[in-house]
Amino acid sequence: MRLDSSHGKPIYVQIADWLETEILNGNFEENEKVYSQYQLADMFTINPATAAKGLNLLTEQKILYGKRGLGKFVSEEAKSIIIDKRKNKKLKGLLDEIVREAERLQIQDNEIMAMLEAVLLKRKGD
Repeated sequence: MRLDSSHGKPIYVQIADWLETEILNGNFEENEKVYSQYQLADMFTINPATAAKGLNLLTEQKILYGKRGLGKFVSEEAKSIIIDKRKNKKLKGLLDEIVREAERLQIQDNEIMAMLEAVLLKRKGD
C-alpha cells in the first residue's frame, strides 16, 4: 500500500485503515500481534510517532488492545467493529453520494437499482 500525503486524509488514519483492511482480509487473526509502530514506520517510511497514532486510534476503537511491553493485538470483536464502522459510515456515505449524483443527473430510482443489480451480477460472474 502507498500512503498519500496529498490525499487529504491524515497519514495515521491511512495506517489505521490499512490495518483494518489487513484484519478483514484475514492477515491478522483475533489475539494476534500486529506490527509495532517501528515496523510500520519502516514499512511506510514514516515517523514512528505517526504510526503509533494510527495504532492508538484503533486501540481507542477497541479494534486493537495492548499488552504491556508486548505490543498491540487484534481484539476478539475487531472484525465486527470494523464491518459495522465501514458499513455505517463509509458505505452509507458512498451510497448517499451516488444518490445525490443521480438526482443531479435526473436518474430515476428504478434506473439506479438496475445499475446496482447489473454491478452485483457482474461481480458474481467474475
